[in-house]
Order: sequence, then C-alpha cells, then structure tokens
Amino acid sequence: MDLHSLFNLDGRTALITGGSRGVGKMIVEGYLAAGCKRIYISARKEDQINAAIDEFGDKVVGIPSDLSKVEGCQFLADQIVEREQQLDILVNNAGAAWGEEFATHSESGWDRTMDLNVKGLFYLTQALHPLLKDSASFERPAKVINIASIDGIRINPWQTYSYQASKAAVIHLTRRVAAELIKDNIQVTAIAPGAFQSDMNKAARDHGEAVGKNIPFPRIGTTEDMAGLAIFLASRAGDYMVGETVACDGGMVNASLPGNSIDPD
Repeated sequence: MDLHSLFNLDGRTALITGGSRGVGKMIVEGYLAAGCKRIYISARKEDQINAAIDEFGDKVVGIPSDLSKVEGCQFLADQIVEREQQLDILVNNAGAAWGEEFATHSESGWDRTMDLNVKGLFYLTQALHPLLKDSASFERPAKVINIASIDGIRINPWQTYSYQASKAAVIHLTRRVAAELIKDNIQVTAIAPGAFQSDMNKAARDHGEAVGKNIPFPRIGTTEDMAGLAIFLASRAGDYMVGETVACDGGMVNASLPGNSIDPD
C-alpha cells in the first residue's frame, strides 16, 4: 500500500468558498500541502481574498462573490468554467451566523443565515455539477465537502436559532444530495466542526484556553485537525465515505458528559 497516494491531492483542482479566513483558510493550507495544483477561493470582501493570496501564492486564485444569492452562485460557477475544464473538489464552507433573542429574532437575520448556509450551498453545487461530473470517474470520484457544525447536531447555550437550524439542514441536505450525485461518481460528505478559531466562533477565537477546558479532549481545534480531515475526505482515503457528516470537535458531540459547556464564562 502506497501511503502517499492514499492521502495526496496531487494535480487536483479545488474550490473552497469562504477560503480567505477561518476554517476555509485552514483547508486551503492543507490542500496546498497535499499537492493541489490550483485552489480557487471565494469571499464577499476582496481585501480578505487578496490577503490570502499574498500569503499562499499563485496556486490560489480568488473570485469575489455573494453566495447568498442564486445569481452569485451562478457567477462564481461561470468564472470557474471559464478557467477550468473540470473541478475535482468543491468545499462549501462559506457561512454566516446570527444571534438574537427569541422574542426579537429578525427576519433579516434569519434570511441572511439560511440564504448563505443552505440555499447558497445547494445552488452552487447545482451550478458546478457539470464540471464536477466531467472530473469524476469510478476510479477517481469527484468530491463535495459541506461544512456544517456540531450546532446542527446538538444545541448550544446561545440564541442562534437560524444558525443552528441552518447547520442541521446542511447535514440532512448532504445526505440527500449524496444520494443523487453518487450516480455520477461524485461523493458528498460533510464536516461538523466544533471549537475552531474564526470570526464566526468568537468564543474559541478570543477565549480559546477557557473553551478548551470544557472539551473532552481539552483544547480547541487546530489548523492540522481541520486540514487532516478535509484531506482525508477529498483523497483516495475517503473514497468510501458517502453522505456522512463527521464531527471534528474533540469529543463534544459523542464523548461529552452532562454539564459540559463551551461557554468561556
């Protein structure tokens, strides 16, 4: 058995939405190390894209887009089609969070979260389906990896109603889309991150040590933790994973005893 070929991404082309920061940026770093020949990233803010490109070099190409709208998804897909004849890996990572009390939770906050986290994920995958299909074969499937959250599996203490609902939707949508696209040798899976440093997870970003003390494996996640799982799912090693959502959380979902909390206070 050749361990290198089992886990490498040599010569593959990937698109990682929200790839300029947070979890998406961690996956970009991992995919570059695993051998991707080109990685496209998207974000709404061009300055964030440029900063990521400056850090990672010319193998990373940035395309600003708003994936909360169907036309934004189609625009991004069209840009990839103009540049590539096939796409091997799509990581649907772009997302938004919203916290607001139950009694006042706004429609705009609800729509912002659901549109980007669920609608955008679906319609971008739909728009890129032909390009993924052109890449895929039985011997070398194409991969779609959705970034969900452990908040879609278990509730958290905060009033993030639309966020938690959207991530539960991502997990179920992953299964349903997997059942459709496996016919085209496109394997769809998801990652449910726990506490990783990002602008969306301010507790882990600003109070990492305190948050880590309340995790069964007592630390927050690292770039290597996220990149390693994302490489596994995208590589030959993950070719028999279909429709699965893998929690990457230090045990919060499956090994946390009653009373555990990730509240830094």
